[in-house]
Amino acid sequence: MNRTLRSPAITRIPPLIKRNTALFALTLAFTGSGMNFAFMLVPLMVLSLMSAATWSGLAVGLMGLSRFLVAYPVGKITDTYGRKPGVLFGLVLGLAGTIVVGSSMSLRSFPVLVAGMLVFGMGMNAAQQLRVAAADMFPSHLRGQALGYLAMGSMVGVLLSPILIHISEALAQRIGHEPLGLPWLLLPVLIVAGMALVAFVRPDPKEIGMHLERYYPSYSPPSPPAGAKRSRFIAVALLRHIPTRMAIVTNCAAQGNMSIVMVLTSLALDHQGHSLGMIAISMAFHSAGMYAFSIPFGKLADRLGREAVMFPGVATTLIGAGMVAFTEPYWAITLGTFLVGLGWSAANIAATVAIADYAETIERGRAIGVNDSFAGAMSVAMALLTGPLIQWRGLPAAGLMAVLVALVPLLMLLTLRAGERSARRKALAARSAR
Repeated sequence: MNRTLRSPAITRIPPLIKRNTALFALTLAFTGSGMNFAFMLVPLMVLSLMSAATWSGLAVGLMGLSRFLVAYPVGKITDTYGRKPGVLFGLVLGLAGTIVVGSSMSLRSFPVLVAGMLVFGMGMNAAQQLRVAAADMFPSHLRGQALGYLAMGSMVGVLLSPILIHISEALAQRIGHEPLGLPWLLLPVLIVAGMALVAFVRPDPKEIGMHLERYYPSYSPPSPPAGAKRSRFIAVALLRHIPTRMAIVTNCAAQGNMSIVMVLTSLALDHQGHSLGMIAISMAFHSAGMYAFSIPFGKLADRLGREAVMFPGVATTLIGAGMVAFTEPYWAITLGTFLVGLGWSAANIAATVAIADYAETIERGRAIGVNDSFAGAMSVAMALLTGPLIQWRGLPAAGLMAVLVALVPLLMLLTLRAGERSARRKALAARSAR
């Protein structure tokens, strides 16, 4: 049910909510580097182990598969037991996965890499329930900027990624360790720090979300519209409701587009002879696009509406994908991958908030889990297609596919608007005929 506040004048955020949000943001700061490694390093690790680009989409595929497998079950866990247990469970899995992935290069084992990435991906995607936790703690008209503040924590992780890689390159030369595997073995320290921060969050955000009036004195819980009360969560209701259906499709398109581009960027720059450090810097710009503007996007989504941010965001990913695939200069590819991250940020924040607005607190974890499951399935599909497509037809063919994926929600929007205009004209004509 799409609900609005009776007291939209609420602007002051209680100190407790600020504290919890800051702790979650810092958690993302410590753990976000691993997500960057997955898309930055794994394509090169696969190329090193397999000596072919056919499996270059492995990281995207395994991250997508892990998201598909874990998103809804962890959402059910957090809806039942609270947000913190689900997040901590994810971080424990992620910790185990980093060690396995890091060891795969020393063992020169592709199966170990696959197993480690699957475990790591399930952990990190389970930890994405942090977004649900942030949404719980804020009223609807502040929810966009809440997710924006949370995502800013990932920006610190973006800054840490190239630093850790440069340190690892230098250290690997001294100790004779595989340079692509060593960065993963540094991540457990950061993940443990993130787990400690989550433990300090009190009370559980689900508890806050179910009793917002205790934390926002002028807040009045809105009454659900007549006939809208649901006795149990029904996933298909998200697809029947037009705003949430469009949010899911747009988020999937942005995720699919970005999944392709993250593979393209590493391979394109590596093909041109750029160093691992230069590739890391380019991917850092991509990640900066994903997170640096999340607060403005969140505020715009609160002020202008979710669609006003969501659809321009996916259009931006379309432009960026074209630049990565069809240009050659380092700066042009880097700008393109930055635009893809920027567009994904806008689309993801607005789509997530649209779904969070619709769902009750006690079902919000599963609702966001459904959205993440669809996005995970899209990532798997793109991974299965990207590697072989690059191997057979080259980088531009995969770039064209990324552009086409981003077009889908825009075409759906045009069709929807055309249908609305036609319905209005028919209604007007019927009234005139009376």
